[in-house]
Amino acid sequence: MPSYRIDRITEDIKRELNVILREVKDPRVGGFISIVKVDVSNDLSYAKVYISSLEGIEKAKESVKGLKAASGFIRSRLGSSLHLRKTPELKFIADASIEKGFELFDKLNKLNISEDTDNE
Repeated sequence: MPSYRIDRITEDIKRELNVILREVKDPRVGGFISIVKVDVSNDLSYAKVYISSLEGIEKAKESVKGLKAASGFIRSRLGSSLHLRKTPELKFIADASIEKGFELFDKLNKLNISEDTDNE
């Protein structure tokens, strides 16, 4: 299967999951969660969905538990919206990339502030 088709389907899954996550009623899934990355297998039977939260890795892990509980609902909604022959089985994984990105941003700001004070 050509790689551009897998890439297109991966982006479609990511876009649709962002919409579907807003409809999940589980209280564990909420707050500021974001889909960081989606990896789809070559035969389109599995998809790893990396979830990150602005509130930290613990909130992301809690959200993953809620998403696993709602995976049947999410998969059925995904299948009806994408019209694929086979809807991939979803595996949700907690990721700390947003939290790490904010830490890096804070460090860069501190460096920038210290350079400004040194130049005065």
